[in-house]
Amino acid sequence: MAFALALQLAALPATALDADREDVRQFMQEMHRKHGFDEAWLAGIIGAAESQPKIIELMSKPAEQVMAWHDYRDHFLTDERIAAGVAFWVEHRERLAEIEKSTGVSQHVIVGILGVETFFGRITGRFRVIDALATLAFDYPPRSKYFREELEQFLLLARENQIDATAALGSYAGAMGRSQFMPRSYRAYAVDGDGDDRSDLWGSWDDVIASVANYLAKHGWRAGEPVASPASLWFPGADALIAAGSLAPDTTVKALRDRGLSFETSLDGRAPAFFISLAGDAGPEYRAGFFNCGVITRYNRSVMYALAVHDLGSRIEAMLPPAP
Repeated sequence: MAFALALQLAALPATALDADREDVRQFMQEMHRKHGFDEAWLAGIIGAAESQPKIIELMSKPAEQVMAWHDYRDHFLTDERIAAGVAFWVEHRERLAEIEKSTGVSQHVIVGILGVETFFGRITGRFRVIDALATLAFDYPPRSKYFREELEQFLLLARENQIDATAALGSYAGAMGRSQFMPRSYRAYAVDGDGDDRSDLWGSWDDVIASVANYLAKHGWRAGEPVASPASLWFPGADALIAAGSLAPDTTVKALRDRGLSFETSLDGRAPAFFISLAGDAGPEYRAGFFNCGVITRYNRSVMYALAVHDLGSRIEAMLPPAP
């Protein structure tokens, strides 16, 4: 039902958002009441937003839901992206090491996230953030509540950081900067990594690296623990005895092994774990996911995303030249 509705909405032409619409007007009144925004300023910003069908179309079919794992992984683990990741890591080697030491977050995961999210800053989004958030807040009923909250956070962020709310660019979902933080995450987890008393996720790599690590650390990252391990079945049909599909650990290392999954890990048998089954190039591909894999899915609610981040970062790390 929601998908069909989204497709119907996507067929409509792009239009300027009507600031006199009842739901839009109520939102602006609430922003004035809760946060003291000037009503004329709000009307100008909201009135400048365009409701774009393309945004609804993209929201209705994210890559994590329509691509098989082997296609999804191959999209990110290209020679070009790996080479760019090696160059990025070499350039920021000292800073990455400092951040890992202070937060415990693995360098290869930070690098993997930046590679998957924006190709190390090359692809940060071509939609105006105000258009993306307004479109989804007012013309995409399946998730309108969530995106109205994000629109509220974006306007607060723009005011706090002197960001031009009508010029900032991001993804079709309103994610921003080299780290692709949503507005709420920007306000909650972005940090000043270069000492200039502001957090700039568009222009400062020190801020970006520190903010990605802070996000993962605040969501419980466990220093020194692995993300996932390749796995196989002890006997045919063992996968039927193990539930797949979770986004985070729902069992333990010992329980997975007892049910027929074979994998290597230094973790204790009581450590949290979960079973991952994916469509590989030559059939099913199995992994054991651990606590930190679940932490990465807090960045993007997809196990394929978490594994692409882990695999890309690991491949880049393996290609690094020796430190001088």
